[in-house]
Amino acid sequence: MVLMAENRDINNRNSRVFEEEFLPQIDALFTFAYHLTYNEEDANDLVQETYLKAYRFIDNYNAGTNAKAWLFRILKNAFINQYRKKSKQPIKVDIDDVTSIHNEEDTNYSSFLDLREEMFQGMMGDEVTNAINSLPVDFRTVILLCDIEGFTYEEISKIVDIPIGTVRSRLHRARNMLKEQLKNYAESLGYRDKRKS
Repeated sequence: MVLMAENRDINNRNSRVFEEEFLPQIDALFTFAYHLTYNEEDANDLVQETYLKAYRFIDNYNAGTNAKAWLFRILKNAFINQYRKKSKQPIKVDIDDVTSIHNEEDTNYSSFLDLREEMFQGMMGDEVTNAINSLPVDFRTVILLCDIEGFTYEEISKIVDIPIGTVRSRLHRARNMLKEQLKNYAESLGYRDKRKS
């Protein structure tokens, strides 16, 4: 009887922690996952895997501490594991996709122009996002964690499992890369480098 009551208390605690501390982080986790994977379906899978692992190892979490940092670390590790797994697999091609391309009739020129216009419009206004997404994953990760999610250097160090000095170095380099990539865009909006004046 005592054991059943203890198990019920543990289950209640775990459910409360999951609902009150973990679930409110879902949007931030999805945003981070999407910037790592560039794919909505993969990002959703990564977030789902993160929550499954978080629940499975919830006893390792100290309630009331930084749930967001704990979940981000799980997500980052899951992403690395998936990346390693995928990089060892041969490239898969769906035969139906290949045959449908060969069986289609030639599309007309106007639909080609529409597609180009649609792609161009998608790029407009997304210069910052595109610049962040073009960074190598190590630099993109620290920029997202620091400048988008607001984690401290110490928290980023724990999430990414690197020394604080490396966090600072990567942030500095990532910001410089972004500055170079966005220089022309900023000038087109009327911003000027005051050091050159």
